[in-house]
Amino acid sequence: MKFFIDTANLNQIKEAHDLGILDGVTTNPTLMAKEGIKGQEAVNNHYKTICEIVGNGDVSAEVTVVDFKTIIEQGKKLAALHKNIVVKVPMIPDGVKAIKYFTDNGIRTNCTLIFSAGQAMLAAKAGAAYVSPFIGRIDDSGWDGIELIQQIAHIFSIQEINSQILAASIRNSLHIIKCAEAGANVCTCPLDAILGLTKHPLTDIGLAKFTEDAKKFQ
Repeated sequence: MKFFIDTANLNQIKEAHDLGILDGVTTNPTLMAKEGIKGQEAVNNHYKTICEIVGNGDVSAEVTVVDFKTIIEQGKKLAALHKNIVVKVPMIPDGVKAIKYFTDNGIRTNCTLIFSAGQAMLAAKAGAAYVSPFIGRIDDSGWDGIELIQQIAHIFSIQEINSQILAASIRNSLHIIKCAEAGANVCTCPLDAILGLTKHPLTDIGLAKFTEDAKKFQ
């Protein structure tokens, strides 16, 4: 499973990259605003910087409009920023039309705000490189986000669909493990969730013991 970091914070992206596990980045207007990035030119420059840090990994850049014509216009400009940009398009009728257009014109897409298997199937049929179920938000609504990942993975396997399942809205380290078990191809999450995978109380106990014993040889 690929590891993406869901942020626009350059320091966090660099830290994930330095860990040696970073495969890509996802962003959205909310994350950009959180970093104080204002204005389209500033946003575009920020995307370019992210791409430079990530290297060969995909960087999802989200459109901020909802009508077909403007999605196309904005998506083309985003895709032109860097070869690794994947245009992030919402799961709406005009979004599906746009995904098909982008696919036919060699622009890769990530269909975002997916909350059902039917939505994932439509996005994949239109040619989305990634489909992004929001498992944390699904859990918040009283449904099971991991179960949705399993359902989509099962359908994609049976139907031999090549779109990658990108598990989004991940809240904690356990979510990452569960998504891997459920068949997600990619998880995108905050840095804290990734760092949480390094932690275990028995590791801490063992390290403390080794450190104490090492002092005897000094």
